[in-house]
Amino acid sequence: MTHAHEEVLARIAEGLVYTESEAAFQAPRRRTEQIFEYNHTPPSETEKRRALLVAVFGSVGERTVLLPPFHAGFGSNVHIGDDFFGNVNLTFVDDVDIRIGNGVMIAPSVTLTTTGHPVHPARRTDFGRFSEPIVIEDKVWIGSNVVVLPGVRIGYGSVIGAGSVVSRDIPPMTVAVGTPCRVVRPIADEDLTARTAGRAGKAAGE
Repeated sequence: MTHAHEEVLARIAEGLVYTESEAAFQAPRRRTEQIFEYNHTPPSETEKRRALLVAVFGSVGERTVLLPPFHAGFGSNVHIGDDFFGNVNLTFVDDVDIRIGNGVMIAPSVTLTTTGHPVHPARRTDFGRFSEPIVIEDKVWIGSNVVVLPGVRIGYGSVIGAGSVVSRDIPPMTVAVGTPCRVVRPIADEDLTARTAGRAGKAAGE
């Protein structure tokens, strides 16, 4: 790796703007061929699917279920824990790390994007962008059509309601919904005996 490449990586790590040309040296870390193959592998070929997931992701735990198709910019920047369930059309925009804990469930058509673009068009020349990592802690449930934006951490056990746009951190053990996503209530002992708790609970459905 050259000194110039190290400087670009340092800027990316600081959340500063960088361009497509500057980051082109990272292209070999893209797992596009393996992702395509996974998405076209029959459900009966479980061992092949598992081997492809290991080849695609930076790390992947045990008992992982990921329903095809899924999409990823790199794949190699995604790290998934044990007992993960990802439904169809899950998209990872993983220019930097996406870290997902154990026991996480993600509903259909969710986007996890570590990358955004500057507001001023002059700064978007050569696809100028910035990237910040996403962290999803253990036991989180994310509802359908949610978008998680760069730099967000979703705390342990939390529920993100369907259709939400998560632009800021969500604390542990809360239900959060909306655009932008906001906490509407804590998760309490009463939830051990109730399927949902009013409209806030139903909003999280897949």
